[in-house]
Amino acid sequence: MATIANLTQKSDGSLEGTLATLNITAPIAIVPNDRKAKDNEPDFRIISRKNGYEVGAGWNRISQNTGAEYVSVSLSAPEFGTIYGNIANAPGDDNTKKVIIWNPVN
Repeated sequence: MATIANLTQKSDGSLEGTLATLNITAPIAIVPNDRKAKDNEPDFRIISRKNGYEVGAGWNRISQNTGAEYVSVSLSAPEFGTIYGNIANAPGDDNTKKVIIWNPVN
């Protein structure tokens, strides 16, 4: 599985880091969706820190296999189309370090 972003979790629940693929490197922020009014609306908004544009969203999910909670994300831009992934803990013992793992099948 490919890591496509390295993130740091902030005390307010947001994450900041860099989306990086073979062709794209972009600073992003993943912020809680404080305006969520319906269950099907995203739990997080993914914002380009370069220009402030929204480039994706994230939803809290629970694994059917393990019962563990995770965040499923979808990012879209003309440069790369749509990318799906999951936010996971980064290797190591620092719980504030997260990664987005590319999920080629959504």
